[in-house]
Amino acid sequence: MQNEQALHSVFGKGQVAVITGAASGIGLAAARRFAALGMTIVMVDVGGDALERAAAHVAELATSDVLAAATDVSQYDQVLRLEAEVARRFGGVALLMNNAGVGNNPGLPWENLSAWKALMDVNLWGVVHGVRAFLPGMLQGGQPGLVINTGSKQGITSPPGNSAYNLSKAALKNYTESLSHALLGAAGNRITAHLLIPGFTFTGMTGVSEKPAAAWTPEQVVEFMILRVSAGDFYVLCPDNAVDRATDERRMRWAMDDVILNRPALSRWHPAFEAEFARFMAGGEPK
Repeated sequence: MQNEQALHSVFGKGQVAVITGAASGIGLAAARRFAALGMTIVMVDVGGDALERAAAHVAELATSDVLAAATDVSQYDQVLRLEAEVARRFGGVALLMNNAGVGNNPGLPWENLSAWKALMDVNLWGVVHGVRAFLPGMLQGGQPGLVINTGSKQGITSPPGNSAYNLSKAALKNYTESLSHALLGAAGNRITAHLLIPGFTFTGMTGVSEKPAAAWTPEQVVEFMILRVSAGDFYVLCPDNAVDRATDERRMRWAMDDVILNRPALSRWHPAFEAEFARFMAGGEPK
């Protein structure tokens, strides 16, 4: 555990944190960790027993208030009502963690339009709704603040398998970059935005009942996030037990070189580039 004296001032006793997707996974781990720091926690997720159980569990660890707030982040009117309730009960928000996400696979790019839209409504528009509802109050409040959006490495390298999920996380990366730049002009360094980019993490999206050896736990991701956000990182690029940062950097550099070198799209998985990619990952220079 890192030295708490070095943490960003937002991670402090009595500060209000709003966390979406808080009933499980990284969101729940964040709620537990923030509660241990003495923060007031607003746990946001779709309604149901899972949220109530998670909130009761976090309340046992907390020294401040814990609120379970059943909210569908894809519905902007519900997020606006949430913001009004949080303002009424707790006042200003110091930390907004837009973490809610779904990983269902709608299929190929020309299939299942409604399912593609439903995924985007949560993974992208749920974040936009959170920022639009909460950020104006954070800007007006005059206090330090953080906005942390949970992205994915799939939004950078776009591996085949779930094109809709990749699209949502690529759009979220772009949105969060724009948000960070806009905040620089609107708030200086008082309120900053950060993109959390987890590695392989054992959550409900993993699809297995036992943690794979290669995966990090959600608690490891949250500890790393707090450390790197406190250090001022925008891109919180998490390793895991199988992939280190150097490997991630090589994979991401290859993906960008598809544009620079005019290679076929997603050439990392193109049969004609299999040997060249392996040579590059071994330390060779791109051709």
